[in-house]
Amino acid sequence: MDVGQDRDTQSRRTLAQSLVALVLAAAWLGAAALLWRTKVPSLSLADLDPRDYFTAPEIARGEDYRSGARALFIGRLAAELAVLALLVWNARPLAARLGRIARGRVRIAVLLGTAVVVALWGVGLPFSAASHVRRVDHRLSEQSWGGWLADRALSLGVQAVLVTIAVAGAVWLAGRLGGRWWLPGAPALVAIAVVVVLAQPLVIAPLFNRFEPLPDRELAAKVEELAARMGVEVDDVRVADASRRTTTANAYVSGIGPTRRVVLYDTLLDGRFTEGEILSVSAHELAHVGERHLWKGLAWFALFAVPGVALLAWMTERRGGLADPRLVPLGLAFVFVYVLVTQPLANAVSRRYEAEADWLAVQATGDPESAVALEQRFVTTSLSDPDPPAWVTYWLGTHPPPLDRIAMAESAAAGAAQASSSSGAAGRPCSGRFRMPSRVDHFDQESVIAAMSSCMKRGDMFTRVTTTPGTSPSSTSWSMRANVSVNS
Repeated sequence: MDVGQDRDTQSRRTLAQSLVALVLAAAWLGAAALLWRTKVPSLSLADLDPRDYFTAPEIARGEDYRSGARALFIGRLAAELAVLALLVWNARPLAARLGRIARGRVRIAVLLGTAVVVALWGVGLPFSAASHVRRVDHRLSEQSWGGWLADRALSLGVQAVLVTIAVAGAVWLAGRLGGRWWLPGAPALVAIAVVVVLAQPLVIAPLFNRFEPLPDRELAAKVEELAARMGVEVDDVRVADASRRTTTANAYVSGIGPTRRVVLYDTLLDGRFTEGEILSVSAHELAHVGERHLWKGLAWFALFAVPGVALLAWMTERRGGLADPRLVPLGLAFVFVYVLVTQPLANAVSRRYEAEADWLAVQATGDPESAVALEQRFVTTSLSDPDPPAWVTYWLGTHPPPLDRIAMAESAAAGAAQASSSSGAAGRPCSGRFRMPSRVDHFDQESVIAAMSSCMKRGDMFTRVTTTPGTSPSSTSWSMRANVSVNS
């Protein structure tokens, strides 16, 4: 045996693998850079004080609610991690017991996967119940315990079905292809995600809500006019009966292609929000559609899923391979931790797209005052934090902090005023583009309104409605969290 030749062969193989890894890494970074791009210009937002927008009782009420909510979140996360560790430690005896019920690797793997889902659901149930109590106490929910438990059961069923499909497919592929099962497995996972997003409005959403066309035809016509002005085609604007579950307001886009729809909570239409605010949040959702944020979200999912599945295959292969159903708890624990670790980057992407939707919505409506008012209304009705700590935004924030969204709207208004003033002095029509002020600029509401009104009388800038703003709280379930919609 020629030892030198063997070493040369191994060196060439290592070099080839390194080159492939570099090419793949470059492709990943290139795709991420393209997806990261938005139409938001470079902004220098003012540092705002929550006390300028919210009363002391409003701030105190929100702080009281959030302090308990964050403690419940941290407690639930710790409990779920502990349960996962326990299941991984006891995977072998558990698999042996389940082997008496079902025969075959795939069947045992599915039972183990279901056991993990049920265990996580069970350990999280007390925390969910405590959260429900707090929401009822703070008048964020009027849902009965029966309705609440029915929702929890439905969520468990949906999670169990999705995990069953993923586990069965992964274990079957691992049995056929060994350590290379991830090569077809990762694209299959992305394809499943596309199908889930496509079917969500037709299959999953109706399990939790009833939907009907927007009953106010005059308002519906204005939303359609707004969509046409934004160059967005949306055939379906629906209203969800969210009021039987929550008093908070929200809106979202779900589905892709033929199933795409914009959904407004009926709590948006209960008289607390002005028409301008409703149009503002509608413009925000239409911007998500126009910029194809759901499709881009699926592309990001692919960028995270492919290396994640490859790491999962590598990790389980070192312990005998995922063809062994006893490794299913370990695999699901890895997925849980992988999602937890990558969540800050995923949230950064989400916040970026939400900021883009905010920016385009204000441009489309020409009503930054309504955008500010909507944001204030969302904060006070949902008890969300107008200026959350950095770690909360980093780990949990899917949307920009409310004060940042208010600052963006006010910067837009100030920019519009500057454009109006300069065009009035020079006798030129409004450009329709916002110029952003620096941090030292101040927002003079009266001058902004006057300038914008003057510009609008010439019909060159915006079609204006009335009032607006927006933000909505996002709940994060670390156990099998799947984003299938884009919220306001």
